Amino acid sequence: MAPPKPREVDEAAIEEGDAEDVMPQISLSSSQNSSLNSEEDNPPETVPVAYDQDEDPENDASTKRPRRTSTGARAQKTRSYSSSYTMASQVLGSLRRSMSGTSSYNSGTQDLSRQQTGYSVKDIYGTLTDNEVRLRRSSTRNTILDRLSSRVQNEDNYATYEKKYRDEEDEEHEDDEEAEDDDHYDDGHSLDAEKVEDVVPIPVGESLSRMQSKMSEIEQIPDTTVPTVDHGREFVSIDPELVTWDGPDDPEFPRNWSSFDKTFQTGIVAFYTLISPMTSSVLSPAVSEISESLGMENDSFLKSFSVSVMILAWAIGPLIIAPISESEKVGRRPVLNLSIWINCFFLIGCGFARTPAQLCVCRFLGGLGGCAPLNVGAGSLADLFDNDKRLIAMAFYSICPTLGPVISPVISSFIVANVSWRWVFWVLAIFNAAVAVFGAIFFRETYSPKLLYNKCKKLKKETGNPHLHTIYEIADGETKWGKFYITISRPLKLLLTHPMVLGLGSFMAFTYGFMYLMLVTFPGVYEGKYGYSTEISGLMYLPMGIGYIIGTVFFTWAINVIYHKLTERNGGVAKPEYRLPCLCFSGIGIPIGLIWYGWSAQKELMWLMPAIGTGIYAFSFIAVFQTIQNYLIDMNPRFAASSIAAAAVFRSLFGFGFPLFASSMYDKLGYGWGNTLCAFIGLLLGIPFPVFCFYYGERLRNWANARMDREQAKRDIVNLKRLKKMNEEAEETSSSK
Repeated sequence: MAPPKPREVDEAAIEEGDAEDVMPQISLSSSQNSSLNSEEDNPPETVPVAYDQDEDPENDASTKRPRRTSTGARAQKTRSYSSSYTMASQVLGSLRRSMSGTSSYNSGTQDLSRQQTGYSVKDIYGTLTDNEVRLRRSSTRNTILDRLSSRVQNEDNYATYEKKYRDEEDEEHEDDEEAEDDDHYDDGHSLDAEKVEDVVPIPVGESLSRMQSKMSEIEQIPDTTVPTVDHGREFVSIDPELVTWDGPDDPEFPRNWSSFDKTFQTGIVAFYTLISPMTSSVLSPAVSEISESLGMENDSFLKSFSVSVMILAWAIGPLIIAPISESEKVGRRPVLNLSIWINCFFLIGCGFARTPAQLCVCRFLGGLGGCAPLNVGAGSLADLFDNDKRLIAMAFYSICPTLGPVISPVISSFIVANVSWRWVFWVLAIFNAAVAVFGAIFFRETYSPKLLYNKCKKLKKETGNPHLHTIYEIADGETKWGKFYITISRPLKLLLTHPMVLGLGSFMAFTYGFMYLMLVTFPGVYEGKYGYSTEISGLMYLPMGIGYIIGTVFFTWAINVIYHKLTERNGGVAKPEYRLPCLCFSGIGIPIGLIWYGWSAQKELMWLMPAIGTGIYAFSFIAVFQTIQNYLIDMNPRFAASSIAAAAVFRSLFGFGFPLFASSMYDKLGYGWGNTLCAFIGLLLGIPFPVFCFYYGERLRNWANARMDREQAKRDIVNLKRLKKMNEEAEETSSSK
């Protein structure tokens, strides 16, 4: 069998450094590598590409390579921003099609895959001495860091690029169309490093976050890492020890898993997400019995606090736990598996509580552990599904946090009436343990950086090459304390300074608070006013659950249809704002549900009337959760985790605080006027703001994102300089030995 064709050497790297710094494709045999590494041998034939004046550190015009062209007029043109944008769209479109399975590699791209033995030092470097190998490794890393620095600096100077692009757009547009075929050529490789260097660093009227929005369908990366294409595969032509995916069809890549596998993993994540919300409201029907047993029957505030203290933990946990799952050395699986066991352990502790303090402490600590699925779960779905398919998966996932607080009171009402309030916690702990054991056996890691880290670790052991690495060991320059600072500060900063996170987060937070406000009133309404037993009162949570299910089915369909129609009307260009129109419906439905429930309970109408009110509220609430959750992911993919954490903190604070004043508010205003007050707040937030966001949200989003991108670019530059300095110091140390 003929050996595979070697990868073409990256000429941009040759111009920046030395031909020796650029390594050939690694799937060659040891003898082939030895011959290719020798300067006397003929180098592989390469395709000439454009070389800009500002890319050459020596700026020597005599060494510039002419631009590849088919017309004399085109050869005299400099690179334009709009033509780069065309190339970006074409390359990224090709990647999306490959990742979604609509296209596959041709025969010329088989060299992107490497044999396991191709990662050994001998196969890569042949007969080079140890000192020569060290120099090449250092030079390779410096080349990558230089390119990343150039990319970040372009983002830092985004305003200059944007102005220049807009001034030249009309002048260059016609010429770009004529030259499109010349710029986009197929040399048999799905993604060539030279093409990526042309595409990614140039904002072309778009900030890096918006460029990454296009890439979000093909990669998920830590937000402390400088964005790279396809988990660093753009650099495999110059870094032979870089471990990444073996092409876009790699079966180990989570988005290439079978539909059954992805659905199965989504189901496990959904069950994980169900447990903690069930725990939050499981004691609602048992509050009277618990209060009498623990001696807090005369303290209405302590009663409410024992219910809502767990939600307070949900406001703190995301700032610490969720970012841990984005470490390439940890990943999603350990965080989710550990969190579910923590929740189980403290559920058992709640059942043994002898004082109100013990009960509240156990619920708070259980909430800290149990909050992980509420935040990390969305990240797992983003690992598995691209943007088009994520909505359906997110709908299935998002129904669990809303159904949980409804299902558990139905079950616990029968337990407390027939056994003891302590078994309310123990029965849920048994169910929790069953889910935890099932997940420990069948739940798979979905986070690509963690999977690549495991692959790299395995290859190190098999090949004996300890210098193999992933792109995240090169492109992430944050210190441990720097990551801790970003983890805590960025969600809070987004919440306080990003208008879209603050505005939409406020609406979500109020509706979330209204939900728990209603839940804590059910025992008083149905047992106190209607005189129902504990078991029958527990069944009155079901209409709310029915509303959640119907709302999930309807709004999943409606949001998807509206999103695609608006995208088609905009020439196929999607915008996050296209997910927001259904919010206007919730802005009407939520106030109607609150007023219906409140006045029906106040006037003690037939039990069906307040039940209908809770169903209307639940149906409308789903639109809030689905639209805002997806919008926060889409609006800035690099900071999606921080945006979700910010919204989680905000809504959890409201979910914790609202039940605390429920008793005093309803004692003074009654259920009718109390819910009417909440309805007016929901109406003020639910109608004007979604309309404003739909028409003007893009401007606000772009302004806020550009500011965040500039701040992050400055931080990235400092981190990359630190990495380069560390690399140079390591090189000096190696040379001195």
